[in-house]
Amino acid sequence: MARYGMAIDLHKCVGCSACAISCKSENNVDVGMFWANYKHRTTGQFPNVKYEYIPTLCNHCEDAACVRACPTGAMYKDENGLTLHDPDKCIGCKSCMQACPYGVINFNKDKPHRYWRDENNLITDGTASGKEMQDILGVEIPYYNPDRASTYEGIRPKGIVEKCTFCDHRVKDGLNPYCVDSCPADARTFGDLDDPNSEISKLLAKYESETLLPHKGTKPKVFYLRGYIS
Repeated sequence: MARYGMAIDLHKCVGCSACAISCKSENNVDVGMFWANYKHRTTGQFPNVKYEYIPTLCNHCEDAACVRACPTGAMYKDENGLTLHDPDKCIGCKSCMQACPYGVINFNKDKPHRYWRDENNLITDGTASGKEMQDILGVEIPYYNPDRASTYEGIRPKGIVEKCTFCDHRVKDGLNPYCVDSCPADARTFGDLDDPNSEISKLLAKYESETLLPHKGTKPKVFYLRGYIS
C-alpha cells in the first residue's frame, strides 16, 4: 500500500488561499469551519519587514494524537496512512480536538449550513433568501459536491467532528486532493512517500523540509519546502 504525504513549496506559494477556497467547495465545508486554512505573521520593523504565510491542513500524522485520544475508534489510520474519521462512531466528546496540537479539527455544534435554511431576504422583494435558493437548486447547499459522499457523509450532521481527509474520495480514484490540483502556482505535491520515484520523494530528496511542531512527536506527513518569499 502507499504511504501518502504532501509537500508544500513555500517558495512557489503566492498566498492566494485558493487551497482553502477549493477545499470548502470540494468537501461541502460550512462557513466558519476550515479543513484547509493558513497562518501568517509580519515580523521586523520597516523597512526591514518580513511576511510569512503558511498554509495549514490536517497533517495525517504517522503517530496521530487524535487517534490515540479517541475513545471510540472514530479517528483511525487507514491502510495508506491517512488519518480519517468515522462519523457513525463519533460521540462528539472533542477528545481529538484537545489532543491535536495543530488545531485542525472542527466540531459541528449546530446543524450545518444555517444560511441556506434562512427564509429572510436581504432586500424584501429584491433578493432571494437562502431557503429559496436551496429549493430552486434542489440541493442542501448550492455548492454541494455529491462526490464527497462517496466515502464520507456529504454534509456532516450536528454533534460530530470533521477535518481534512486528503480528499480520500479523490485519492481512491487515483486523483490528487483538490487543493493540489487547484493551486495556481503548483506549490503542492501529493504522493507516495515510500516510492522513491514519486514526485514528492524527489522533492524531499532535493530540498530540506520542515514540519509543524516536530517536538510534539506526531511525525506529520505534510512537509514544507524552502521559504515563503515576502
